[in-house]
Amino acid sequence: MDRKQLVSGVLAKARKYRSFTRWISDGETAQRIAALSEKLQRRASVLAKPTENRIRRRAREIWEENGRPSGRDEEFWFQAEREFHDAETLAEKADSGSKPSEPGDDLA
Repeated sequence: MDRKQLVSGVLAKARKYRSFTRWISDGETAQRIAALSEKLQRRASVLAKPTENRIRRRAREIWEENGRPSGRDEEFWFQAEREFHDAETLAEKADSGSKPSEPGDDLA
């Protein structure tokens, strides 16, 4: 699974949990669910951050998925970098698109 899919899945869970707070009348429970949603968004940001080691591991995965061909190392490295860049962009959009709100704001 590429990094963008992983980050996208974590962000989808965060949105889902955040939407649950609209339906919950108990303030403490709504706050805990909102906190979980925020934690998932932070986790998505961390997962999207490229490091040389993460890129190396993903490039190796891609190489193995393609039957371990020789001479295509740069291609797989650049593909891994692109995947991380796409995931990072997705996480940044989610961070900038979500405004902090108080749990239960939609209840009134």
